[in-house]
Amino acid sequence: MSKKTTANILQKFKRYLKLECNFSKNTIDAYFYDVGKLVAYCDDKGLDLVSLELSDLEDFAATLHDIGIGAVSQCRVLCGVRSLFRFMALDGFREDDPSELLESPQMGEHLPEVLSTEEVDILESSIDLSKWEGQRNKAIIEVLFCCGLRVSELVSLKLSDLFLDEQYIRVTGKGSKERLVPISESAIKELNYWFLDRREMRIKSGNEDYVFLNRWGSKLTRTMILIMIKRQAVSAGITKTISPHTLRHSFATALLKGGADLRVIQSLLGHEHISTTEIYTHLDDRMIREEVLNCHPRNIRH
Repeated sequence: MSKKTTANILQKFKRYLKLECNFSKNTIDAYFYDVGKLVAYCDDKGLDLVSLELSDLEDFAATLHDIGIGAVSQCRVLCGVRSLFRFMALDGFREDDPSELLESPQMGEHLPEVLSTEEVDILESSIDLSKWEGQRNKAIIEVLFCCGLRVSELVSLKLSDLFLDEQYIRVTGKGSKERLVPISESAIKELNYWFLDRREMRIKSGNEDYVFLNRWGSKLTRTMILIMIKRQAVSAGITKTISPHTLRHSFATALLKGGADLRVIQSLLGHEHISTTEIYTHLDDRMIREEVLNCHPRNIRH
C-alpha cells in the first residue's frame, strides 16, 4: 500500500472522528499521536494497514512493551488502533477487523488521586498573592475545585460564559456540547478579586473575552495550568501526584460524599456515559476503607 493510500485512510479517519464521533481537536490529536506509532511500525516492517493481520497487531503490542511504554499507555494506544480498524471496516478499506481479538495488557484497578477540602485550602494558602499571577492562580484552583471543569474547558472559559449574579457558568465541553454548572460564592469571590488585577492588564487583540490570561494578555494554555498546579503543590508540601484533573476528581468525590445523586454528578461533569462517572463510587469505597483502617480502635497502633 502506498503512502498516498495511508494518507487517504488517515485523512478520512480524522474526518470520521470529528464528524461522526464528535471528538474535540485535543482528543483527535491524541488519537493520531497513538495511531502514528502503528503507522511507523508498518513503515519499519514493510507492512500496510489494509493487509495487517491479528498476529501483526499482537507483535506491534509486544513492541510497545519492549520499548518501555507502560500498561496504561499501551491500553490507550491500542484503543486508538481499534478505533482505526473499526473505521476501516466501516468505510470499506477492509472486509474484516483483526483488532476485535487484540487483547490489552492486564492492569490493576487505577483510581485517581483526590484532594480533600482541607488540602485544597492548603494549596490555595500557599499562593503568594503579592505576585501579579497570585490571585489569578487562586481563582483558577477555586474554579476547578468548585465547578469540576476539565482544563481545556477552563482555558476556553469566557467572560460571556459567566452569569455570576445567577451563580452559574456556561461550559463548552467535549464535542462542543454546552452545559450549565453552578458556581459557588467562594469561587465568585476569587474571580472578582482576579478581575481587579485583570482590568489593569493590556490584553492582546482577540483575547478580550477569555477569563484567564497570561502576563502578556493572551489566553492560557493547558500546559501552563498543569505546570502552575504542580509547582504550587510542591510549595504547599502536598506529596500526592496532582494535576488540574485532580481538582475535577476532587469536585466529584466531594459531591458524592455529600450525598449527591450520581446522575447529577454525571451532568455537572459533562460525562456522556454514566459508567464514566461510576469510578467515583469506587473512590468513595476506598475512602471508607481508609477511614476504617485509620480510625477504628482495632486498627490504631499505640
